[in-house]
Amino acid sequence: MNLLSPFSFALPTRIEYGSGAVEKLADELALINARRVMLITDVRLASSGVLSRFTTHLASKRIAYDIFARVEANPKDYNVEEGAKKAAFDKPDCLVAIGGGSPIDCAKAINVVAANGGQVRDFEGYGKIPGEVLPLIAIPTTAGSGSEVTFSAVVTDSREHFKFSIKDPKIAPRVALVDPEMTLSMPAALTAATGMDALTHAIEAFSAKAAEPLSDAVALYAVELISTHLRAAVSDGQNIEARSGMLLGSLLAAIAFSHSDVAAVHCIAEALGGQYDLPHGVCNAVTLPAVMEYNLDYCVDRYARIALAMGLGDGSVESRARQAVAEVKKLAADIHLPEFRQLGVKEGDFEKLASDSAANGSNRGNPRPMERGDYLKVLRGLNEAA
Repeated sequence: MNLLSPFSFALPTRIEYGSGAVEKLADELALINARRVMLITDVRLASSGVLSRFTTHLASKRIAYDIFARVEANPKDYNVEEGAKKAAFDKPDCLVAIGGGSPIDCAKAINVVAANGGQVRDFEGYGKIPGEVLPLIAIPTTAGSGSEVTFSAVVTDSREHFKFSIKDPKIAPRVALVDPEMTLSMPAALTAATGMDALTHAIEAFSAKAAEPLSDAVALYAVELISTHLRAAVSDGQNIEARSGMLLGSLLAAIAFSHSDVAAVHCIAEALGGQYDLPHGVCNAVTLPAVMEYNLDYCVDRYARIALAMGLGDGSVESRARQAVAEVKKLAADIHLPEFRQLGVKEGDFEKLASDSAANGSNRGNPRPMERGDYLKVLRGLNEAA
């Protein structure tokens, strides 16, 4: 690392972490004089006791609320535009996003369109939001995306089957209420997929070209926490220590990648998600070891340090780097995530998937330069190895 290299680090979101943190919602709303809120979530949570916990709490404090629960996995442009119309009609003082990365990302995008008009893809890229947006409070119920502390939102263009990002500090949640108890009801499969998503964030943030000292520090601690606690969280969902370790690891990984970048794993995963609407964490899990192998010669020292964070320390630098790749693959297998062939990806789509991956804005962050042909090689290798 060049210690003379300049960097900038800002975290617009205030974090309230710990068991019972969600009980502070009414107090946080009072701080901004919010008397009407819009709760944004998905269908599953809307029909569960999770959402009723919040509506009862708000009603007891005489805070009016409206609910938008039409967020799909891998949120679509039409989810955003429908939610923005509702927000423009209901005129809330604050948005409250409850759920995993999909509801939180969708809430960020709804906020932008409701405040500025237009279509959601008008705001693709960095710093494209002309006006201010409403305060947003994020309450994560999964340990994976870390969207509660990032200033980006990923949305699927439903016509082109392509995922795009909106990035701007304006859309970061003002407050994140990060409560491990909110993750206790996550099913094992979702725990596994979101956990690998968080691990990918940490590893890619640490190895991306834009990595800097503060993102490095939180990325390595995130790797340590996730590799220590993910198996236990999957095998026993009521293990509050494991749940806490995973939620904190996810949080730190998100801080890391939002101040560094993600890279080729996410480029492929987002291409797969855009084309097939597959779970993002699963796409990351099946892709991560293959991309790490492809990148190995360009970041041996970085992967060796990741191995140390995972508790692996034997042999030469190159040996440790290879141990890191092997451990990531073993971890995905231990928590019963599928292999690439089980995803149903058609070989006839490889060309488009490779082109979409290369066009992803995070492609430039990958430690090894990659073009469409490189992505095609990785995809074919995944298909042959599975």
